[in-house]
Amino acid sequence: MLADKISFWIKDYAQQHKLKTLVIGVSGGIDSAVTSVLCAMTGLPVIAVNLPLHSKQHNTDLSNLHLRWLSNKFENVAIDTLCMDEVYDSFKHTLEKYDNKLGYANSKSRLRMVALYQIAAASGGLVVGTGNKVEDFGVGFFTKYGDGGVDISPIADLTKTKVRELAATLGVSSLILNAAPTDGLWEDSRSDEQQIGASYEELEWAMEYVEKNVDSSLTSRQKEVIIIYNKLNQANAHKMKGIPVYKVGD
Repeated sequence: MLADKISFWIKDYAQQHKLKTLVIGVSGGIDSAVTSVLCAMTGLPVIAVNLPLHSKQHNTDLSNLHLRWLSNKFENVAIDTLCMDEVYDSFKHTLEKYDNKLGYANSKSRLRMVALYQIAAASGGLVVGTGNKVEDFGVGFFTKYGDGGVDISPIADLTKTKVRELAATLGVSSLILNAAPTDGLWEDSRSDEQQIGASYEELEWAMEYVEKNVDSSLTSRQKEVIIIYNKLNQANAHKMKGIPVYKVGD
């Protein structure tokens, strides 16, 4: 079973590097829900954390719903909720002369990353990523040094469709399964699809189409999705590649 294979991979990595705890942020979305279950299945101590930061109540409720289910199902899971509102407000006030909406949105993700690494440092653990294949290797839909700042990425080779299938198999709540994907970084609660301009299913198709270099007739919508995919892939390439390093002697 795929879930067992991924869970074993997580456990093996942690043990190889002599790390005792798995730390994961649970947002209320399907990716973090699935990944947290895979972590719990390792039998290693897991700290699953909800980090609300001026979050919509619906997202906070879904996160807490999953955390309660997870801790009831697995004895090795400890759950926590740490409100990040004051931390963010102080950060924003300190940097008010550098006001930028996108920067502040990304800073929310980066502050959560800092919190997760503090927890990992205190517990001898590693931070587990929750990005899927399209986000991490297709359109780069993540925050650099935010939700992209992790130690391992268990589901980064799984499409959103595969994540949904796995979620159903693992018993993740239908409320989470059916919720519109959102990064939760914007005050207007815009969904991922609204931000990107295409659904994950469309992006999965585009990713496969581009990678296989298929030569076939396309509908007008398919052409539009290809344009969206290529534009994001190129614009976010810096996130999906290693940090450029100047080589002495070049």
